[in-house]
Amino acid sequence: MKKKWSLLLFFCSLVIASHAAIRLPAVISSNMVLQQQSSVKLWGWASPGEKIAITTSWNNRSDTLKATRDANWQFSVQTPVAGGPYTITIWGSNTPAPIVLENVMIGEVWVCSGQSNMEWNYYNKLPDIAAELPTCYNKNIRFFHIPKTTAVHPQDDCAAKWTICDSNTLKFFSAVGYFFGKKLNQDLNVPIGLINASWGGTPAEVWTPEEKVFSDADLKAAAAKQKNDARWPITPGYTYNAMIAPITKYGIAGSIWYQGESNTETAATYGKLFTTMIESWRKAWNKEFPFYYVQIAPYKYNSPLIGALLREQQTRSMALPHTGMVVITDLVADTNNIHPTNKHDVGARLANWALHETYKKEGIVYKSPEFKSMEVKKGKAYISFDNAPTGLMVKGKTVTEVYVAGNDRQFYPADTKIENNQLVVSSKQVKEPVAVRYGFTNTAMGNLFGKEGLPVCPFRTDNW
Repeated sequence: MKKKWSLLLFFCSLVIASHAAIRLPAVISSNMVLQQQSSVKLWGWASPGEKIAITTSWNNRSDTLKATRDANWQFSVQTPVAGGPYTITIWGSNTPAPIVLENVMIGEVWVCSGQSNMEWNYYNKLPDIAAELPTCYNKNIRFFHIPKTTAVHPQDDCAAKWTICDSNTLKFFSAVGYFFGKKLNQDLNVPIGLINASWGGTPAEVWTPEEKVFSDADLKAAAAKQKNDARWPITPGYTYNAMIAPITKYGIAGSIWYQGESNTETAATYGKLFTTMIESWRKAWNKEFPFYYVQIAPYKYNSPLIGALLREQQTRSMALPHTGMVVITDLVADTNNIHPTNKHDVGARLANWALHETYKKEGIVYKSPEFKSMEVKKGKAYISFDNAPTGLMVKGKTVTEVYVAGNDRQFYPADTKIENNQLVVSSKQVKEPVAVRYGFTNTAMGNLFGKEGLPVCPFRTDNW
């Protein structure tokens, strides 16, 4: 008799399994923010051929579809202008009760990624986040924090959930991401959804699809030089597979990024790697979304110039359309600390890029002055800059971190002055200047600024 009951239970379990309930990925849930005024995807899994009905409360419209023979389903819905809260109800023919997604907001969604300077939060003793906790509750800022995970192959789901910004959830979330999102929320007056996928120490290779790295001889050789470390992965594609791939169907406005320190030893190839990564993400999302990033901060690296060379590669990467870089040479208190504690201003500067370039807000200072050209006249080098419409200023008596060289390639500290919106550089030891460098060391914290208040981007005029 026991055997008969066991067989009956076994067959009942098969029947139940064959009529499995609809399942959603973690990123499709209550409290989420959907990208406004766009066609966004809802997707998941169900029994093959199962009939599914979806109702969205912002238009009270119901649509139906069927799951594929592979037990997948996907549907696109049109979102209105920012607002909420709304509900989304999902019925399945084999599902005993509907799935009701509640407190759904419509607004702007951004991915926040990179390594430790993006990951750093309250528990890393950041004073600017501690100061936020008493007043940070905001139902119009939502967090989706993806835990550190790796995978050999691209995954379709992750272990995370959408939460509302409050004094508990903020403690675990990216400080840079939060300050970025807070400023967007204040200036745009729309709900903001922030997806955090960051991991301290990770090189850019792990955030790039494996095939993109291994199919390029330069990138493959650079990846092989990454040193093993017990605290983070170094295998190309591993965090992309587990922490980016699961969200590439989710509609976003763009991405912010703070990473680069772990690629300084192979700085020469970072520009190619970085732009390859950005392009691969855009291809996965099927959207040329804006990508704004932070130039790595001054820090005492063990090898000379590797930080400066990496920053140079980051600067050059802005040639890729719809990218922008924040310079933070003035936001560092200690060059022995690879984690500058001022995350507020970093997030705000990233937000200014988005506010002007993505959301077309006028009157925002967001671009640092950059080297444009050099002209040599009568033993002096005249340096001109882009993004300095009202001229330059120095914080101090004279411009520091400027060096000049002649044909012998020997650099000497330069005498400087600001004249007609140009930096005039000379040295008694260099009769005919050939090359000028500004802030081009690992630790340089230059004091040359545009009059609008942003620091001049470090540069060199040579390619030695």
